[in-house]
Amino acid sequence: MCLIVFTLGQSRHYPLVVAANRDEFFQRPATAMDWWPEASHPLALEPILAGRDLQSGGTWLALNAQGVVSAVTNVREGSPEDGLISRGDLPLRGLHPQPQALRRHLANNASRYSGFNLIILDGGVHSGAEPAGWYFSNREAQPGRNLPRGSYGVSNHLLQTPWPKLLRLRQRVVRTVAAADANSKLLHHALINHLMDSEPAPDHLLPHTGVGLDTERMLSPAFIVGEHYGTRMTTVVTVAASGEIRVTEQTWQPGGVRCDYRQLCWQR
Repeated sequence: MCLIVFTLGQSRHYPLVVAANRDEFFQRPATAMDWWPEASHPLALEPILAGRDLQSGGTWLALNAQGVVSAVTNVREGSPEDGLISRGDLPLRGLHPQPQALRRHLANNASRYSGFNLIILDGGVHSGAEPAGWYFSNREAQPGRNLPRGSYGVSNHLLQTPWPKLLRLRQRVVRTVAAADANSKLLHHALINHLMDSEPAPDHLLPHTGVGLDTERMLSPAFIVGEHYGTRMTTVVTVAASGEIRVTEQTWQPGGVRCDYRQLCWQR
């Protein structure tokens, strides 16, 4: 997953909104989002909704029946070293019902992963609490931090790093969420369209992450169109004040060709 924008408490209708694109090599095997029973993975202690990376067995974004969302992005580094543990287990650990289990694991093992950003987001509808989030990166000195109400974005650097595609998408998502009514289907449709923005950033705004100018250009849009590497999944999650949880996933083939489309909705 390479670009995630989310809002916490920015709409009276939707305490939590998540809009995300997963970018990956098309040859890497994966399955679309579906429910995992508890017995399907040792870290899934409750049924979760997630896609599955068939190469390493983990996932990039997952949520539980209460609408708590956990997701990971990699940190783009010019010469990355392979981690001893797959980052795909982090979203599963992020949904552990006892948060201290994750904190202990990260305290002991964060350096064993390649660079990552982990976010855990809760609209609070199931518990009556305020919408809130938690962020951790093993490329940041802080040992994790709470996220209050607000709008946020993370791509392949630290949270809120002002890459052009993050700023552009966050602005559009914030504006759309603020204007949304209680019709979540319309909101999902609008957010999917925003996530399909394939306009590249101008060269003078590109980050310098050690991958070369041509690659920086190719990776600069929110929606990456390619034959071998590109955006493979577009996902929108909304948790409504009414208790409705809606998830939309559009999968993509090489060249930005639409593939499977799925929408799930349930009531808390």
